[in-house]
Amino acid sequence: MMQVLPLQSGATTEECPPHGRLILLTGPSGVGKGTLMRSLLQRHPELYYSVSVTTRSPRSGEINGKNYYFISRDKFEELVSQGEFLEWAEFAGNYYGTPREAVLNHIRCGKLVMLEIELEGARQIRASFPSALSIFILPPSFPELEKRIRGRGQDPEDAIARRLRRAQEEIKAADEFDIQIVNDDFETALNDIEAALFG
Repeated sequence: MMQVLPLQSGATTEECPPHGRLILLTGPSGVGKGTLMRSLLQRHPELYYSVSVTTRSPRSGEINGKNYYFISRDKFEELVSQGEFLEWAEFAGNYYGTPREAVLNHIRCGKLVMLEIELEGARQIRASFPSALSIFILPPSFPELEKRIRGRGQDPEDAIARRLRRAQEEIKAADEFDIQIVNDDFETALNDIEAALFG
């Protein structure tokens, strides 16, 4: 289903300066965290974006190795048993995980490493990696979030209802995170993320 997963990437510690950091970007479905992340990476190519691994099928336009690494359930479970993930979770019937060594190597190399991640995965990482900076993206209101999810035109009604129920639970967890940013005005939200990362 895919080429060999680059779990061992990045330079060795001897070649690297210190002071890297792990940054978690979390928020409910439809809040705009993916769009914020893409703009952030365009503005700051020095950031390292960790590509997640998933067992779901690629959506139209998604590129293996750029959007996700797409692998089989058997391969994913094998990697879990080998301890190759920093975190992993099952969501909507599919596995998602963050490759461990690629992330740790880039942090050792002084990089700011960005993860766009679901709540459950963020909780796993915060428990094992307390120095990570965690940012939660909030919608300006719940009706606005529903409008954005419906506006995508991608999901049937039952899937929208599931996403909205899950979003209500996720929003309740916002206070667990170091920083909460409301994505009302896109540029303002993006500037707020930059201020959190670069002071």
